[in-house]
Amino acid sequence: MELIDIEDFLKVELRVARVVSAERIEGSEKLLKLRVSLGNEERTLVAGIAKHYSPEELEGKKVLVVTNLKPKKIFGIESQGMVLAVQDGDLLSLVVPERDVSEGSRAT
Repeated sequence: MELIDIEDFLKVELRVARVVSAERIEGSEKLLKLRVSLGNEERTLVAGIAKHYSPEELEGKKVLVVTNLKPKKIFGIESQGMVLAVQDGDLLSLVVPERDVSEGSRAT
């Protein structure tokens, strides 16, 4: 494990987002296209969680998102961030706020 300085960690912007819509990506078994709201803006994200979550169970859910990643095209879709999840063997769990906090709230 490589250790990083606190300054490196502080560069990562983690915010709460609400999943507005989710859909499967044609041609992929594991990718979903998510539209998320950060309160003052909406973004499109591509997430490799389709084997663990259906689009229907994601809509309306609040999740933690890395918002300052450089956009990347995945399956022809520009992904503007990353949804955080934890994997434990075959189990995958999204990182979600414990309480009902506002969209766009920053993790500290």
